[in-house]
Amino acid sequence: MSDETREPFKRLFFALNCAPEQRRAIAQWRAALGLNIGRPVPAENFHLTLLFLGTVGMAQIAGVCKAAANIRTSGVPLTVVLDRLDVWRRSGVLLLAPAQAAPELLRLVYALEQAMLPFGFEDTHREFRPHLTLMRDYRAPVPESATPPEFYLRADRFSLFESHKGRYIALAEWPLVAS
Repeated sequence: MSDETREPFKRLFFALNCAPEQRRAIAQWRAALGLNIGRPVPAENFHLTLLFLGTVGMAQIAGVCKAAANIRTSGVPLTVVLDRLDVWRRSGVLLLAPAQAAPELLRLVYALEQAMLPFGFEDTHREFRPHLTLMRDYRAPVPESATPPEFYLRADRFSLFESHKGRYIALAEWPLVAS
């Protein structure tokens, strides 16, 4: 085994975090759906993934952070309207998504994709489909809701998260708004 294959690594992704009050509101709304199938995502893990990097060697993390810090943003907070309940059947996920993705969100994702190109991450070539995962192992149609979803995820920063044993840990964050 070479030194490269033994290098410690982390599973990383960039995301917009949910504020605690947003998490509570979404979790309450999900509970009102009365679902008894699938595994609920813990409310503390609610986020909107911008770019999944996958397995990243520890030696690359400082470079990833430096590249993210150099991204030029619009200078205004992002608001993502999560107003559509959907199921991704192949991956067995129940999720909230925007009916229409905000142009500022798409620009941020594109900037992240471009900034990460030099690192050669294989998982960064997926089509971006903004969403917030509510349930995993969900194998049923889209449930009916007495109250249609209408959540406003407001973000003034984006973060680099590590996925570790079912928890998401913010490793670094960058402002979307100049201070």
